[in-house]
Amino acid sequence: MANSSAALTPILKDELDIVIPTIRNLDFLEMWRPFFQPYHLIIVQDGDPSKKIHVPEGFDYELYNRNDINRILGPKASCISFKDSACRCFGYMVSKKKYIYTIDDDCFVAKDPSGKEINALEQHIKNLLSPSSPFFFNTLYDPYREGADFVRGYPFSLREGAPTAISHGLWLNIPDYDAPTQLVKPRERNTRYVDAVLTIPKGTLFPMCGMNLGFNRELIGPAMYFGLMGDGQPIGRYDDMWAGWCCKVICDHLGWGVKTGLPYIWHSKASNPFVNLKKEYKGIYWQEELIPFFQSVTLPKECTSVQKCYIAISEQVKDKLGKVDPYFVKLADAMVTWIEAWDELNNSGNAAAEVPNGPAKA
Repeated sequence: MANSSAALTPILKDELDIVIPTIRNLDFLEMWRPFFQPYHLIIVQDGDPSKKIHVPEGFDYELYNRNDINRILGPKASCISFKDSACRCFGYMVSKKKYIYTIDDDCFVAKDPSGKEINALEQHIKNLLSPSSPFFFNTLYDPYREGADFVRGYPFSLREGAPTAISHGLWLNIPDYDAPTQLVKPRERNTRYVDAVLTIPKGTLFPMCGMNLGFNRELIGPAMYFGLMGDGQPIGRYDDMWAGWCCKVICDHLGWGVKTGLPYIWHSKASNPFVNLKKEYKGIYWQEELIPFFQSVTLPKECTSVQKCYIAISEQVKDKLGKVDPYFVKLADAMVTWIEAWDELNNSGNAAAEVPNGPAKA
């Protein structure tokens, strides 16, 4: 595959949407202009829908606020979080593209050790367009990368690899830490640039971060639900991880891969650890139940689609995690509502009919 972004742009320019959740003006896009301008943006405005969000000139975008979400989804809008970046998954639902890249508005262009600016989107595209190796670990990490291959002893029957559903990128500067770690390491910064991509092995969970994430929407899109978080909910900041656990279980079941590592972005702003602790408190407590739950989830053979897999997980969430807290019964119901809304918006070929009246456009 060609290395230059110029060569990549014609291939995926019409096949990829960039989804950005925000409560503020998107001036950060100026730094990303050389890399993002050829692509279509879906901006999901959180919070007060009457607030005017400024988007720099020259970008092709749709802007959805809470009023749009309520109008498009009707009663099913209850499954979309409010006052939380989890609202970004609405953008996944209304997109009509094969691939999604999502980024937070406090993330900037990073530089590699040579000082060259990193085109994060290009690297995510490379990850998604090359196979994964979830069934047997390659000690040279990604064998499909230039300069690497399968090592001695790697079964030839597995070298074709599996489709890559998710590309999970990392961050320089402010690490993605939980509140307790932020509190004990307030000045810690990530300066380690590891020039590697690897496939997360089958059967292994990971904490997915949504601030620098690419995925194949046609493969795993219906499972990229960021849960019920934020306003009116007892938990926040577990939205991306919830989606990651559900997606990984489904990818393992359906034979798809998840890559992590490159690309890096520059995460510029540490959120308040005391505010984060309030949002995360129940999650920190519950995750000791959540991880064993996802490690033990089994999906029947008749679950041959992402939707069927996701509904099966929701039933197990209600049955097993509902005993941990009533919140999980509510979350399980929202998971079903999400799938119903996804199918309603994505079963017709007429995008204009699916999104009545449309959003604000550039």
